[in-house]
Amino acid sequence: MRLYHLTSAEYAISNIALCRLKIARFGDLNDPFELLAAELTDKDYRAAAKSWKQDFHKTKGLLCFSESWKNPVLWSHYADKHRGICLGFDVHDEYALEVNYTKERIKVRFENDDPEQGLSLGFVNKTLLTKYEHWIYEKERRMFLSLDEGTKENGLYFYSFSKMLELKEVIVGPNCETPINLIKEFIEKTNSTVRVIKARLGFKRFEVVVNKRYEKN
Repeated sequence: MRLYHLTSAEYAISNIALCRLKIARFGDLNDPFELLAAELTDKDYRAAAKSWKQDFHKTKGLLCFSESWKNPVLWSHYADKHRGICLGFDVHDEYALEVNYTKERIKVRFENDDPEQGLSLGFVNKTLLTKYEHWIYEKERRMFLSLDEGTKENGLYFYSFSKMLELKEVIVGPNCETPINLIKEFIEKTNSTVRVIKARLGFKRFEVVVNKRYEKN
């Protein structure tokens, strides 16, 4: 499955050079309702959910992707206001889990409906992939990782490119100041099979599209 990761030009070039992506941590994501999608009117549930989120932040991480790179809101929010770069990866379908978007909070579920047995596995898995419906524009897919699966550097965790995460495209934002020719030269030295694309704003629709003027260069 081809999936897309948008970031600033600086981080994208670093990712390409070092052949890796930074693993996101749940406590650092921009949605404050991450892992808190359940209905938490019961104060005991609230305390348990917050503790559970803290534990996940310490031990688990994720790589976040979109199914498409053409939504201009994605470029505004994640790619430095269209000055950044989008990296396209081939990710095995079994690892690219689809996020579910909803307007209703989900119900807390315990194993065998017994709070003493802890949260049910089905509830945990559902919570990991549930977000408020207004995030639907992201068309998000997630790849979950234990933090010890990646390399740690200055308190951050990274996951190396591999057969499960193959770089295939580099899409240069409409307002990116780094010349596309320099990026192409850089890519040819590291991975000549990767396609480099220059993007522009669409003329007919509200979307970011391929700037074909650069396809011949």
